[in-house]
Amino acid sequence: MLAKTYGSAVYGVDAFTVTIEVNVTGGTKYYMVGLPDNAVKESLQRVESAIRHYGYRMPRQRIVVNLAPADIRKEGSAYDLPIALGILRASEQIEAPALEQYVVMGELSLDGVLRPVKGVLPIAVEARRQKYKGFILPKENASEAAIVNNLDVIGVETIREAIEFLEGTRDIAPLVSDTRELFFNQLNDYAADFSDVQGQENIKRALEIAAAGGHNVIMIGPPGAGKTMLAKRLPSILPPLTLHEALETTKIHSVAGRLSTDASLISTRPFRAPHHTISDVALVGGGGIPQPGEISLAHNGVLFLDELPEFKRTVLEVMRQPLEERRVTISRAKISVDFPANFMLIASMNPCPCGYYNHPEKECVCAPGVVQRYLNKVSGPLLDRIDLHVEVTPVSFDEMTATRKAESSEQIRDRVIRARTQQQERFQGHKDVFSNAMMPSQLVKEVCVINQAGRTLLKTAMERLGLSARAYDRILKVSRTIADLADSEDIKIEHLAEAIQYRSLDREGWAG
Repeated sequence: MLAKTYGSAVYGVDAFTVTIEVNVTGGTKYYMVGLPDNAVKESLQRVESAIRHYGYRMPRQRIVVNLAPADIRKEGSAYDLPIALGILRASEQIEAPALEQYVVMGELSLDGVLRPVKGVLPIAVEARRQKYKGFILPKENASEAAIVNNLDVIGVETIREAIEFLEGTRDIAPLVSDTRELFFNQLNDYAADFSDVQGQENIKRALEIAAAGGHNVIMIGPPGAGKTMLAKRLPSILPPLTLHEALETTKIHSVAGRLSTDASLISTRPFRAPHHTISDVALVGGGGIPQPGEISLAHNGVLFLDELPEFKRTVLEVMRQPLEERRVTISRAKISVDFPANFMLIASMNPCPCGYYNHPEKECVCAPGVVQRYLNKVSGPLLDRIDLHVEVTPVSFDEMTATRKAESSEQIRDRVIRARTQQQERFQGHKDVFSNAMMPSQLVKEVCVINQAGRTLLKTAMERLGLSARAYDRILKVSRTIADLADSEDIKIEHLAEAIQYRSLDREGWAG
């Protein structure tokens, strides 16, 4: 007898339906076709043990399992449950007339208990689009799938529960989640706050400008000056995620298997801080069937690279294109996948190997030329793509012990939101441009108009610092953001002067 069940495969951040066809006929042997990987092929042992645990039998006949479409590779253990149900239905051990109305996914343990799987959210989205009645999946994944409305999400703990539900002998209520209430209840729920930071007002100002315009930042300073502490607080002053951004971010983390079992919707901006030993594939994504890397996991949030010169040069160079295009394309022989990568890059570094070059109190012990060689580990083209270069100095004892309450993240965020609102209105007619940092060169000429005094100042700075054309655009974008924070329609000379000072690493003689 032939039976059909429906599962799903995830490529990139989207899913497509996989039809699992099971045919049980006279003969012997078990055949799995349709480009399954080893994890799928090994399902036979898991399926046999699981169904025997509940009193069913594995047919000693010829079993053919086809995963269609047959020309696309299937991977992972999530096909265990639909294969098991297909075998039981094809061997007429169960009557499940509603089986073809559901998408079914889940990994089986040897005793028939279901284990959670990856990529549940994009699968649920595709199931609703294909007009399936519901989605049967492990109970631990149910809250994630319940984000999608107009789809019956049936969470089960064992294969027996799934069988009894499909046969109509067990009533399982679909899990219902109020996505909007869940989203708004957790909005801006950050553990770290700028009110905890004493002193460092100039760094806070630079991070406020970065947040207001979506600009990339690099902080240069000695160890213990507070670079990491400040970076961790940057997401708390960014504008809150929209519901669309939250769903998009959650899909990426779902595909990567990074959602905890009790999580459903990511409602705060992600903060990713990979170690400097990371490989280029782990950073941008990859694999046989491409998986998202750290830059995609930081989508709509912050990617923090601590000790930037310690990263391998090849790792840093692969970021150059995603920083410009805000997406990464991973191509393989048979497939090409796009992952979104719209993130803010914030990097930190010591000014030299010993860490104390330009320190106000401690003496640098590095040999002549060592500082420049250390800085040269970060390429010029990458630094050009970073809008703000900020020098961080240690906090004095008086500032650390001050009783004055520092400004909170909420107060800073209010100013950032006002600036972002102006930018949204300004770029309404422009596709894929939502902040000043996203402006292409042509739009910079239209939006960032400066007067004669500003042009003279910028010309002098360009000549003295030897800035590139890309750095010129960066200065104009940052000055536009500073003007937005000041509620100014025009870019004034003081806005331009402040933007120019955030090009520390371009200064001639900075590294001696």
